[in-house]
Amino acid sequence: MRVRAEIAYDGAPFHGFAVNRDVRTIAGDLEAVLSRVVGSEVVVTCAGRTDRGVHAAGQVLSFDVPDDVDLAKLRRSVNRLCAPSIVMSTLESADDDFDARFNATGRTYRYRVLNRPFPDPLLSPTTWHVPDPLDVSAMNTACGDLIGEHDFTSFCRRRKNPLSESAKMMVRRIEAAEWSGPADDILVFEITASAFCHQMVRSIVGVLVPIGAGWLPVTGMSAVLAALDRQAAGKPAPPQGLSLWSVRYPVG
Repeated sequence: MRVRAEIAYDGAPFHGFAVNRDVRTIAGDLEAVLSRVVGSEVVVTCAGRTDRGVHAAGQVLSFDVPDDVDLAKLRRSVNRLCAPSIVMSTLESADDDFDARFNATGRTYRYRVLNRPFPDPLLSPTTWHVPDPLDVSAMNTACGDLIGEHDFTSFCRRRKNPLSESAKMMVRRIEAAEWSGPADDILVFEITASAFCHQMVRSIVGVLVPIGAGWLPVTGMSAVLAALDRQAAGKPAPPQGLSLWSVRYPVG
């Protein structure tokens, strides 16, 4: 039976989503628990892999389990054994050909910045503290240069395999990108696209924040895009402020 699940997780204890035999990962924990509970090997597919330290509020999974598995009981077992770092909010049967990655038509990420002179120890696990005042209007003006289809070579870390498709193709279409806030000194950047390449969102934030601080001109975003050079974007924003927020699928 093919199933579809939605999970949320705190990325701090994990070395990313994908299974890695030498370190703790989200998929590694989930596959171990699911396989033990159902009594057979389970391999999960996710809508979007997240890097070390990156969180998720609405990650979607697909995987196969034996036909006689009680899905409500399985979800409770996963939450009992994986919470609070990983929580499964829904688990339901799906079409046999449903694939969490390939059936997705859009992904939305959010990045949170704590923008005030002093940090907050309770917010540090989920925000990037930036003490310099940020001009939200300038950052949103720069976001306009992201909308549409572009080659994001300047913003994407190439995969280790130089022959992989992701290493060759860095063209992505951005549907929306906008900063909101501040609310309680927190600025939120939300960006939606059909897909993202490796470290793309963090690298975009790593350019937008210097624009907001006045260290780069508003035209800096278009200049970095045009450079087609990963070095042009500089250092990506730290991972803890980023969350995979939601995944979109065809209706019906």
